Amino acid sequence: MNTKWQIKKIGEICDVIAGQSPEGRFYNKSGNGLPFYQGKKEFNKKYIGKPTVWTTKITKEAQEGDILMSVRAPVGPTNFATEKICIGRGLALIRVNKLVDKDFLFNFFQMYESEITGNSGAVFNSINKSQIKNIEIPLPVIAEQKRIVKTLNEVFTKIETVKKNAEKNLYNSKELFESNLQNVFSGSKKHWTKNTLKGATTKIGSGATPRGGKESYKKDGISLIRSMNVHDRFFKEKNLAFIDEKQAKDLLNVTLERGDVLLNITGASIARCCVFLDKYLPGRVNQHVSIIRPKKEVVDSIFLNYLLTSKYYKDQLLGIGEQGATRQAITKTQLENFIIFLPKLKEQKIIVKKLNELSIQTKKLEKIYTQKLAILEELKKSVLKKAFTGML
Repeated sequence: MNTKWQIKKIGEICDVIAGQSPEGRFYNKSGNGLPFYQGKKEFNKKYIGKPTVWTTKITKEAQEGDILMSVRAPVGPTNFATEKICIGRGLALIRVNKLVDKDFLFNFFQMYESEITGNSGAVFNSINKSQIKNIEIPLPVIAEQKRIVKTLNEVFTKIETVKKNAEKNLYNSKELFESNLQNVFSGSKKHWTKNTLKGATTKIGSGATPRGGKESYKKDGISLIRSMNVHDRFFKEKNLAFIDEKQAKDLLNVTLERGDVLLNITGASIARCCVFLDKYLPGRVNQHVSIIRPKKEVVDSIFLNYLLTSKYYKDQLLGIGEQGATRQAITKTQLENFIIFLPKLKEQKIIVKKLNELSIQTKKLEKIYTQKLAILEELKKSVLKKAFTGML
């Protein structure tokens, strides 16, 4: 650090005010009173988002330009207030005095965020007003702070331009595959044959959760597939559950086989679909996942997976799921009666080969742009570190 800089505590250069939530009866959504903000969920990139709740009882008031810190799970993220607002228990406001530039302090918190820790309680992690006041910051004179802020803004503007281009290219690479998929499965083709899932499969059915739920799962054994493992066109191995032979015996009717297609049939992940991985045979599925076992002479497993995850068919499945009386769900009967159009098996394999090749190419592009975005984030952190060690 530059030897001319001082080390100051936040409490020496700022007013810190902890938020306080009004009673629920004072809240409204009609715009009456002051906008009310509770925590990080309302944060945007730098400035707090548009209000959704207002309060007629003002407890703790933040002004435009105050820094707002999330003080309860997660601890540390910061945003600027863009107008006069009321803040709840999930926030604290930090108001600078003449010794510190607010943008300088905001950038410091951006760099320091991962190091801000609070009290790890039984319910949630939190940080209090006293702890915020005791955070130390290296502080040059105000003129130097403003110079550093100006330099950071110039560098970050350039980084943001490159980042936006990378994000656009990442989006376009994903869209390239999706648009091709949509073109293949955009509806019935004249030479494709109309069928139902029941007519194209030998099995459609879901399983159950073993008695005892999560507590009954084992560290290893026979895999139990849950909806969290099933994603569109890929099987997520993280958090894969396992059961023992006795538990598996109770689920013999939903024993997985090679080439089985898995489809989520309940909840927020409804209609996500993938082909099961051979390495986890012989697995089982719980009640949230349906096995769709293709007739090998009628439909290729990978072709069926591409078909069910294409926009044309996915939208139909989501529409069926939304018809549930109490929650999103697709029944066995609805799946059996689901209409699909299929070309001859030989053409299916040609389509699969082309889509696989395109998928490989687009994933390579996605990896390049994802890595570029990660590098840009690291560059931003590096620049911030230089700024607060007097090297910028």
